[in-house]
Amino acid sequence: MIKGVISDMDGVILDSEKLYVRFWCEAGRFYGYPLEEFHALSIRSMARPYAVERLKGFFGENFDYDSVRNKRVELMDAYVEKNGIDTKSGAEELLRYLKENGIKTALATATPADRAKRYLEMVGLLEYFDEVCSARMVKNGKPAPDIYLYAAERLKLNPAECIALEDSPNGIRSASAAGCKTVMIPDLDQPAEEIKPLLFGVADGLTGVIGIVGAEIRG
Repeated sequence: MIKGVISDMDGVILDSEKLYVRFWCEAGRFYGYPLEEFHALSIRSMARPYAVERLKGFFGENFDYDSVRNKRVELMDAYVEKNGIDTKSGAEELLRYLKENGIKTALATATPADRAKRYLEMVGLLEYFDEVCSARMVKNGKPAPDIYLYAAERLKLNPAECIALEDSPNGIRSASAAGCKTVMIPDLDQPAEEIKPLLFGVADGLTGVIGIVGAEIRG
């Protein structure tokens, strides 16, 4: 029986993945790297060591990851301060359903915890999460399973008792390797063929997750 839901944040709860892609590209070009959308998509939810390796593979060993990332943070912070940040459709409806049905909830995000909490507070969703877990709290970030194992531990649940909500291949690999029942909510792309065997299901938006969780609750 499902007792918990562990969710990624960007592209699942918040409509922010598109902002990361936009500002990775702008930051890369600021420093003279022809960073395109597919480069940014390839590092979604990916922990720093893996992202550094991936981007150096694209742009060479001299790629200045820290400068580009810091510029991306600067650009995105300025945008969010001015424009705010949007939730994904159905986010509050799903989170309210989980709380009303006694399902524990945790966030498992590559975003630093203080930033994640600030974003969630801005949109009134922080109160719905029992735990907020960041990649900085574990040894290895996504696609390694550490963050999902840690989130389940914080919820005092076995990963097999948890549905994981993800939108990116790196996140799906992480949740699946941890032993969670992994559900993809497509955001910027659809499930690739090599990802499909790792999935427990694919939901058409967050309201679609309610039906999947409900079916598991009923057994």
